[in-house]
Amino acid sequence: MMPDLPAFDTILLARRGRLLTLTLNRPDALNAVNLALHDELPEALAFATQDSGSDVILLTGAGRAFSAGGDLDHMEHNAANPHLFDHEARQAKRILTALLDVEKPVVCRMNGHAVGLGATIALLCDIIIAADTAKIGDPHVGIGLVAGDGGAVVWAERIGLARAKEYLLTGELLTAAKAAEIGLINHAVPADQLDATVDGLCQRLLDGAPNAIRWTKLLTNMELKRIAGAVLEAGIAYESLSVRSGDHREGLAALREKRKAVFTGR
Repeated sequence: MMPDLPAFDTILLARRGRLLTLTLNRPDALNAVNLALHDELPEALAFATQDSGSDVILLTGAGRAFSAGGDLDHMEHNAANPHLFDHEARQAKRILTALLDVEKPVVCRMNGHAVGLGATIALLCDIIIAADTAKIGDPHVGIGLVAGDGGAVVWAERIGLARAKEYLLTGELLTAAKAAEIGLINHAVPADQLDATVDGLCQRLLDGAPNAIRWTKLLTNMELKRIAGAVLEAGIAYESLSVRSGDHREGLAALREKRKAVFTGR
């Protein structure tokens, strides 16, 4: 008997055969990560890991975006009350650890932009198929933050250190086509072909030998988990420091006011 699917406020779970779909469900906010999503995503991933009714996990976003990163109102609240970030830092670590630990293959249907933590979540999936209208990037530095919640772990593993540094230090957003060209994601396809392409890949995985696929994934994730173990604690600590900085407050104000930030290194 298959376990019942849990209900969440910010994530929809659905099962089709042996495929379990997790949909980030804050479409009016472009699936930006607020406190509820920070808290619920680790729980949803924990369920998906243990779910006896599925062999493949599909992660996507509702509406126009995959995830636009941090919710601006929420980030401003944290900047004014930086002690609150410490809880979310622990939750971010749980999200990343869950994605690294789940043995089932995780496919990302990147239906729209994946930014900041949203990009990290996408990049920690095993196979990423994006609509060609999407962009991906980690612009933490653009709001005076350290890219500590996984960017320093996964970007270099996907595209090499030189390119990873360029994109993390500038915060540049890449088109899906460019991201596929350099190997950051697997495929960029026309938006009207996204569902068919994703469905075909998921079915191919579902038709495969489950244990062989899971254990191959386990092996290929070992080095990534080693790097995460070495980097993630320091990354979150540095990001926590930057949350308390004047540059972060200036970055948020500039974003709110739609102007260029003036950073001072304070």
